[in-house]
Amino acid sequence: MKIIFMGTPETAVPTLKAIVEKGHEVPLVVTQPDKPKGRSSALVPTPVKEYALSAGLKVVQPEKLKNNEEFMSLLESLEADFLVVVAYGKILSERVLKSPKKAPINVHFSLLPKYRGAAPVNWAIVNGEADTGVTAMLMDVGLDTGDMLMKAVTPIERKTTEDLLAELAVTGAELLIETLDKFDTITPEKQNDAEHTYAPMMKKEDGLIDWNKSAAEIERMIRGFQPWPVAYSMLDGQMFKFFAADTAENCGKPAGTIFDITKKSFSVACGKGALIVKELQAEGKKRMPAANFLSGFRLEEGKTFG
Repeated sequence: MKIIFMGTPETAVPTLKAIVEKGHEVPLVVTQPDKPKGRSSALVPTPVKEYALSAGLKVVQPEKLKNNEEFMSLLESLEADFLVVVAYGKILSERVLKSPKKAPINVHFSLLPKYRGAAPVNWAIVNGEADTGVTAMLMDVGLDTGDMLMKAVTPIERKTTEDLLAELAVTGAELLIETLDKFDTITPEKQNDAEHTYAPMMKKEDGLIDWNKSAAEIERMIRGFQPWPVAYSMLDGQMFKFFAADTAENCGKPAGTIFDITKKSFSVACGKGALIVKELQAEGKKRMPAANFLSGFRLEEGKTFG
């Protein structure tokens, strides 16, 4: 099959790689423009671009798609069978979606119609879902509203967003290949819009911890808001970011209170239960295990995060 691929982050690479290794023809890879990074602001290619070039594929990086006649002419001239999209990062027009001969297919990292939108994995963890997964779907002009083709379920357990996304990226690649193989025999299933939920792009303030929440809710924030915006709180004018924690039963102390400081961890009272901090980062310092942090930072019991 002739397949045009659109994707940007690391999580899109396994699907592109699977398409190439399956022997499908990929005449074009579309990804976001290179972005400046670090103090030098040197331009860094997207992970999809890096892989595509290593595989000898043609790559284009349009700044915009709307009213981009040059890009559309190229896309339509290739007469691809499928357009496969994985986390490209922009809404696609109806003309783009109509460019393939058979269908535009999106690999979306949730069990639709739940968690339509930009950050489905983060919010599935934060909201305490037991399972998530991948949906291969036909694309329309709506936000993840197209008919569903195939699904694969993945348990969330105690995974962080980074761990879960890495797992779903592999699952999504396998699901896409199976979807392409069976495409002519699959009956698309309409989504039940009444059951849909939304997973918006996260904001920095989403990571601010409200210690009046339960320890379980805060622990899920810590796992779900990695690598950004990261769960954080303030103490004595300093920002502290949290990366790993366990939970404990009720401690009877005001929310945000630091207690039970040991050589390996410390606890913070929550609205219900307590958080046992295992990994964190003090402002201006490196991320480290709580044991290392406590060996070099004087933390006082009874002080309050807030």
